[in-house]
Amino acid sequence: MTVFVGTSGWQYADWRELVYPRGIGQRRWLEVYAQSFGAVELNAAFYRPVARTTFEGWRGRTPKDFVMAVKASRVVTHYRRLRDVEIPLERMIDAARGLGDRLGPILIQLPPTLTAEPERLDQVLGLIPAELRVAVEPRHESWWGDRVRAVLGAHRAALCWADRLGRPITPLWRTADWGYVRFHEGPGRSAPRYPERVLAEWVRRIEDTWDGNHDAYVFFNNDVGGAAVRDAIRIGDLVRAAGRPVARTPDRLPLTP
Repeated sequence: MTVFVGTSGWQYADWRELVYPRGIGQRRWLEVYAQSFGAVELNAAFYRPVARTTFEGWRGRTPKDFVMAVKASRVVTHYRRLRDVEIPLERMIDAARGLGDRLGPILIQLPPTLTAEPERLDQVLGLIPAELRVAVEPRHESWWGDRVRAVLGAHRAALCWADRLGRPITPLWRTADWGYVRFHEGPGRSAPRYPERVLAEWVRRIEDTWDGNHDAYVFFNNDVGGAAVRDAIRIGDLVRAAGRPVARTPDRLPLTP
């Protein structure tokens, strides 16, 4: 029904004045961002625990139609490598529920050294409440098999489609009735930005896979120099031009309150 477009995080020092107008303190950046974009992906939860009260505070500072995707803790994915994760996963989800209706998908990004363990993934996905959306981003080629695809489909978990240097680095499987796309680094002279032709091709892929009755989440992780913000603005324009509903995106930089 809606394409949610945003960036992976909002607090980057080199966005000061480039993205956020002069005179707006960093403590107000989330409010400015959330008035301009309808979605964001929280990477901070991957690196360190985020308290439920912090999530509750973010809920109070953002509009009712704002959505925050939350990247799962590296304790779950990188340290314990999907083993014995009941307690840290439960704690992370309980904290994230402080977002209330602002809570979007949970992203599980696997380490590139973790080879395929479909049974282990099946167990972890079974720990996540069915009402929550979860996307999985494997990063080792051994995951690209029928058993993994079946596990994702059984849990209605979206395979995260990932792009690096202008091309997919994951299969373009549809494993859920909604989609999740991450842009890591654009190609060519404009890197880390993405050329319009690449963004247009991704819009076509999204359209061909999820029709207007299904949601898709699109996040840019190429944050250097505000590239992610510029690319998010542009892909939002392209999705609108294709006739699909898009959550709020700005039309220019710097963002305005």
